[in-house]
Amino acid sequence: MAAMGSMCGTQTQLALKLLQNSAFQLSSMRTFNVCIHRSMVTKQLTFLAPLCATKQCHKLFRNGAKCCFVSPLTLACFTQGQSCTYATQSGKGLTDEILKQKLGAMSQSDANAKQPQDSANKSSGGDKKKKNEDSWFSNKNAWKLGLVSLSVMGAFLVGQLLVVWGSPVRDPDGNEMRDEFSDQPTWKAYPKRAFKEFNFFKQMIQDPSSEKLLPDPLKEPWYQPPYTLVLEMTDVLVHPDWTLATGWRFKKRPAVEYFLQQVGPPLFEVVIYTHEQGFTAFPIIDALDKNGYVSFRLFRDATKYLNGRHVKDLGCLNRDLSKVIIVDCDPDSYQLHPRNALGLKRWKGNDDDRTLVDLAVFLRTIAMSGVEDIRTVLDHYNQFDDPLEAFKENQRLLQLEQEKQSAMAAQRKEQKSLAGNWSRTLTGMWR
Repeated sequence: MAAMGSMCGTQTQLALKLLQNSAFQLSSMRTFNVCIHRSMVTKQLTFLAPLCATKQCHKLFRNGAKCCFVSPLTLACFTQGQSCTYATQSGKGLTDEILKQKLGAMSQSDANAKQPQDSANKSSGGDKKKKNEDSWFSNKNAWKLGLVSLSVMGAFLVGQLLVVWGSPVRDPDGNEMRDEFSDQPTWKAYPKRAFKEFNFFKQMIQDPSSEKLLPDPLKEPWYQPPYTLVLEMTDVLVHPDWTLATGWRFKKRPAVEYFLQQVGPPLFEVVIYTHEQGFTAFPIIDALDKNGYVSFRLFRDATKYLNGRHVKDLGCLNRDLSKVIIVDCDPDSYQLHPRNALGLKRWKGNDDDRTLVDLAVFLRTIAMSGVEDIRTVLDHYNQFDDPLEAFKENQRLLQLEQEKQSAMAAQRKEQKSLAGNWSRTLTGMWR
């Protein structure tokens, strides 16, 4: 019913417009009022126009019409259950026909008005799109613009480097100092100087910060430990650990203080040589070595950058390599001196680890044995997957052998004492 009321409302407005503009409207029709009334019984809208005292209108109301438009010549009725019904005094169908013509004309005019606007919008949109595509700054040319920008920036950077690195060196008085490129033309001398400076800068980054990373060994009356022990910090002495509560922190390996105390002077000169930055490693070493067992500390700037790795060059330590041993968990870090290395497995933070205890025993055994070249001992134990386990097995076998020899020595001593007693007894009997 609501849908029918909405439909009838739209058609009522069209019918009112038709009656106002119709050729059948009489000049005696002075007023044309519209009354909107909602019935309290049916809850439906009733449209009455115009209000006149004709017999047709009263008859129409008595017959139950819901909406009516009445003029002396034209009658339009909208009854319940029926979309629209039109009647005139001159016969049915004339008003219906006029209304259909008016509706068709209005629909056609709206369509004609909309079609040019759509076509204009389409044409303007197409022109704008074509203009954007033809423009140099369109999306399809973005990569070209980026390439041009990078080329310009690269050319500017190369020019700056040529000017800065390619210009000849001058003395404090501002006079140009001669070099091997001074006799060459400017266009050739500047690139060669810049290339030489670039190689020097590259070599400075790759090489250790100094050719002698440690001072000369101490002379008498000062005491110099006979061996040098080089230790990596990360995953050997400490392990980097991250938790949501604490963030990044370094966890100490079990028995690390005991290990440093066992291998420190006078047996070894302890050097921590790590690939970590100094500002990261320095406070960690301070927390580990509260008693001062570590003699020297070397950081990333002391390593050699080789094939994308920070390699530890033991040749720059200013020590006899036959007395140097390095303990690390990364084979790439000691690739220049593999014979001086004792490789360990990475410590992953487990609390039941006893590696440092076994390592302390191993190193003390080597130092107290007084070997001339420590590399011969390491060559033997590096044949095994786990050198410390192999050393423990050798110690166990050695202990068994010592116990066996002690038992044999005790047995021989006992036999000798028995033989002495028998000889003394026989000697007494002869007397």
